[in-house]
Amino acid sequence: MTTKHAPPRIRRVYDDPEPDDGTRVLVDRLWPRGMAKEKAHVDEWLKAIAPSDDLRHYLHADFDRFPDFAERYRAELSEDEHAAALARLRELYAKGPLTLLTSTKEVRRSHLTVLAEELEQG
Repeated sequence: MTTKHAPPRIRRVYDDPEPDDGTRVLVDRLWPRGMAKEKAHVDEWLKAIAPSDDLRHYLHADFDRFPDFAERYRAELSEDEHAAALARLRELYAKGPLTLLTSTKEVRRSHLTVLAEELEQG
């Protein structure tokens, strides 16, 4: 599926919303610490698409493991619960601009990068 709009944006949920964010989707399993729901400006919260706790801990122990993490996370995305959430994310992306949100500080070495690539590849 080819889209005619911008690639998905990846941002921290703590950043102020921007006019070109489009649909803002939180893709973390847990609600961000200290973030009021009103301030987050989240249109949808897809907990099911977040990496498993084991995989998340694996990456957070050493961010240099990102290439291996990305491969393992892609495998998780084919599992039932993840696959359904990924299908929902694809629906939202097909409708227009999409911003993936996380609370992690390492946005570029996180599951958001993998998700953005998956969405762009169709």
